[in-house]
Amino acid sequence: MSHFDFAGNLAYLPRRRGAGSAPLVISEKATGSILAEIPTADEDEIATSLNAAAEGSVDPPAPYERFEILRRTRDLVAAHEEELVDLHTRETGFTSGESRSDVRRTMETLLVAAEEAKRIVGEVVPVDGARGQEQRFALTMRRPLGIVFAVTPFNSPLNTVAHKVAPAVAAGNAVILKPSSVTPLSALALRQLMVEAGLSVHLLNVLVGSAPQISDRVLSDQRVRFLAFTGSTEVGRKLQLLAGLRRSQMELGNISITLVCDDADVASVASEVAKAGYRKAGQVCTSVQRLLVHKSLVAEVLAALGESVSQLVVGDPFDEEVDMGPMISEREAKRVEDWVLEAVKSGAKTETPIDRDGSFLQPVVVSGAPRDARILKQEVFGPVVTVEAFQEFEEAIDTINDLPYGLAAGLYTSDWRRTLRAAREIRVGVLQVGRTSSSRVDLMPYGGLGDSGFGKEGPKYAIKEMSEETLVVLNP
Repeated sequence: MSHFDFAGNLAYLPRRRGAGSAPLVISEKATGSILAEIPTADEDEIATSLNAAAEGSVDPPAPYERFEILRRTRDLVAAHEEELVDLHTRETGFTSGESRSDVRRTMETLLVAAEEAKRIVGEVVPVDGARGQEQRFALTMRRPLGIVFAVTPFNSPLNTVAHKVAPAVAAGNAVILKPSSVTPLSALALRQLMVEAGLSVHLLNVLVGSAPQISDRVLSDQRVRFLAFTGSTEVGRKLQLLAGLRRSQMELGNISITLVCDDADVASVASEVAKAGYRKAGQVCTSVQRLLVHKSLVAEVLAALGESVSQLVVGDPFDEEVDMGPMISEREAKRVEDWVLEAVKSGAKTETPIDRDGSFLQPVVVSGAPRDARILKQEVFGPVVTVEAFQEFEEAIDTINDLPYGLAAGLYTSDWRRTLRAAREIRVGVLQVGRTSSSRVDLMPYGGLGDSGFGKEGPKYAIKEMSEETLVVLNP
């Protein structure tokens, strides 16, 4: 029997008889079979969660208690790793290897947040350095904000949730969590483990249901002090309007570009792009979407990448020989297929076959796409990598900077002059040198620029954003 009680982990249960909307049906993405039916929140139940969070935020646990709760949660995730991997694979369609990586990264995120809970510090401000202020002493203190509203996407339903919830709890806040309606089960499982680890049920409230209804209602309550959102730029703009002057952390869309200079190791590039461009069926905001290659290497890169990608196996995500499972839905798979076919009609060439079976889309490599093609101008969020040629390094930098987005980019070169120039001139939140754009360690500061949003994930950095600073001046 499953350790997890999904419906029982909703903060607004037990429900009134006849209350609420129709249940949300969660399906297994590879087979379509039903995994669970979850009651959705109505207006009264959203209000109940808001009141619970407000009550819980009045007297938060002490820093060491937060450390212990998060550390115990990490241990419980480890104890239930196999069940969480199975659940994650079923509700996302990602391979079991990708799911295991997410579960283990979640352990790391929880542990780092736990440690950071014990070292939330201010600083001594040297006011005595000003003329005539020798007898004064000042220091800053950090304290919880109160209630954090977290909205998370389908493509990392456990670790991204941990990146919102764990720092918020570490900082002493209560959390209202709105997980993706496509993949809410991992979030509900994490809540159960956090409560088992000692977290008050008031400090983590999970709301499942209509995103606009829940977001509008939660953000209309001024007791909510912070918005943490990962999702599309379009939705992020709408939520920021609702948040108004309240602080937020917005991890939004991107078109991730990786530069391949003329001194790059082509075999290494092809191998790494075949992983970074197609893991989770390309449904990652840092997935390699555009590969800018020096013109002297284009033919070689296309041949090597085409060969690497053609060897990727698409199928049952539980099969250890499979590299890529289905996309999140047939609708999304068809959208991506249509974008590729549209580019082909405009003169692009595919280096691998275009082949879709329901939500299973074979990985595609595209070359020669026209500049106005949607697969170049919009975030594909699917298993497609385009290859483009550049002549001069500054031309490649301009191509990245001309985009409205700025989350992450990759650079392959052994020339330190190019590396320094790229670091100074490429406008992104994360520049990976010697790697593709899709590389992340969970303790690092992570966030974008421009239409990719603002604010930082990474427990240490998120805790700072999810707390407020007071200057205390001691006067003689």
